[in-house]
Amino acid sequence: MTLTSPHLGSSAGWTDARLLHALEEVVEQELNRHLKVTKDWMPHEYVPWSDGRNFPGFFEDGEAWDPSQSKVTDIGKIALVVNLLTEDNLPSYHHEIATLFGRDGAWGTWVHRWTAEEGRHGIVMRDYLLASRAVDPDKLEQFRMSHMSEGFESDNRHSMLHSVAYVSFQELATRISHRNTGHQSGDPVCDRMLARIAADENLHMIFYRNLLAAAFEIAPDLTMQAVRDVVVNFRMPGHGMPGFERAAAQMAIGEIYNMRIHHDDVLAPVLRFLKVLQIDGLGPEGLKAQEELGLYMNGLDAEATKFDEKLAARKARMAARAAG
Repeated sequence: MTLTSPHLGSSAGWTDARLLHALEEVVEQELNRHLKVTKDWMPHEYVPWSDGRNFPGFFEDGEAWDPSQSKVTDIGKIALVVNLLTEDNLPSYHHEIATLFGRDGAWGTWVHRWTAEEGRHGIVMRDYLLASRAVDPDKLEQFRMSHMSEGFESDNRHSMLHSVAYVSFQELATRISHRNTGHQSGDPVCDRMLARIAADENLHMIFYRNLLAAAFEIAPDLTMQAVRDVVVNFRMPGHGMPGFERAAAQMAIGEIYNMRIHHDDVLAPVLRFLKVLQIDGLGPEGLKAQEELGLYMNGLDAEATKFDEKLAARKARMAARAAG
């Protein structure tokens, strides 16, 4: 990668435009690598179409949805709706990254490719939910309309470095959420579908993680500050959907996504891979951010331990009730 002014390690003069230009070659390399390893797949091949039947409304023979028709566990239903509504906001996500990263060159090619791949996720999940009658279709559509009507505004839209840092963690968080939802769904068809989606999310994480590594090389202090800000203030993109806080609490108890998972399976692996807490040669602001990041991770680990203890006590109480 050829660097021009400002020189390596200097925070002065690094604008979004300069960073986009400096990282263009890395984006092209990562895009080519991604296209070599990714595998196209057909969403319709993961949907149990033979389970489908008409709903009431236009069709006279339509059968109303009933909870007994679903093969999916209660926690699986909650998580599937949250995960799908998150995927539904793809138009807003595309707008955000296209505005930040641009529509030209390697950046633009990646933006459009990422959007096309992400589009499959919403398609296959909705088709699965409707064909298998896993959730109430009327409520699902009402939630979709409400959530998308609100739109989405990224917490990190002010900075491309913050945005790259955020998606490095968020793509992994989404992968974990999908994978755990599949495991907890009670339906092998659902588990297989979500495993396929999770594989995409993992490749997207690798793209952004490698881009973040390159950013650390050219602007270590600014990148460290961005990572610190993103980790400390991290929110999942679906936080604005109807009933999100209650659903998130249920998913935490159901061990689909909680503080322990967030610390151990999302934040720590990315920080460890990039050796973020071991980077030396930082300036005062970068060093401060690194120290604050380390303190935050220690605090989050302690909070996760408290959560683990409460969850274990809850399980023990439930087991005692079941035995009695």
